[in-house]
Amino acid sequence: MVRFGEAKKSSYIYTKIKVMKKLFILFTILSTFSCTKEEYLYPSLCDGNCNTNYTVIYENQLIPQNSNGYYEIPWNGLGYFQIKGLTSELNEYYVTNGVPMMGTKFDSDYWIVFDSIMFQTPMYSYLGWFNNNTLNTPIPFGNYTYTLNDLISLHPPLNIAGYQIPRNLCVDCPYASTLVGTYSMYNYTPTQNFFLDDEMIGDTINIFIETTFNINGGVWYVGMDEQVPIETIEDQIKVIII
Repeated sequence: MVRFGEAKKSSYIYTKIKVMKKLFILFTILSTFSCTKEEYLYPSLCDGNCNTNYTVIYENQLIPQNSNGYYEIPWNGLGYFQIKGLTSELNEYYVTNGVPMMGTKFDSDYWIVFDSIMFQTPMYSYLGWFNNNTLNTPIPFGNYTYTLNDLISLHPPLNIAGYQIPRNLCVDCPYASTLVGTYSMYNYTPTQNFFLDDEMIGDTINIFIETTFNINGGVWYVGMDEQVPIETIEDQIKVIII
């Protein structure tokens, strides 16, 4: 004969076991979901391929490209020419408050020293001279020979893209490349003026352009299967002053 107190105790134990089973099942389900990694893929940068198109403008006139791929600018007294671009638009995911995360760098191989002395450096890609250690390439000036490092310490040369190398530039520092070149940011129509004068008649100028789609890309976030997308397109334009 089961006493009342024992029956109550048995019922309590049964109920507790039942509750523990339910909690175990719930915990198992939650653990399964928490251990399942959700795959997230970033949307493509552009609607299709990302593209760039750059043109040369002088005296508000479009300069056509000749059969050899050069742009011939007839000197007419105006002291600059323009490079105008048109790029693909970014997916809205990479646009913040209506501002596209675009960045464009401009550079050239043409330098001016002491207002009238001009020279060119061997550049095979954007900032190629910087990466190829040609800062010590001899540059002849009449009876004298200097290197770009010499000129930086004596009189920092002016690049016709519109920037001057700092006198105390640390060429080995990670930030050095950010001090070289001119920038057009957060737009789809990057434009840059380039210095021009009659001393440049007969010269060929190399213009280097680096366009970055999503300047915030190239990083990995914890738990993501891929890095934030980024794409860089390099263009080179050859200009002859006639």
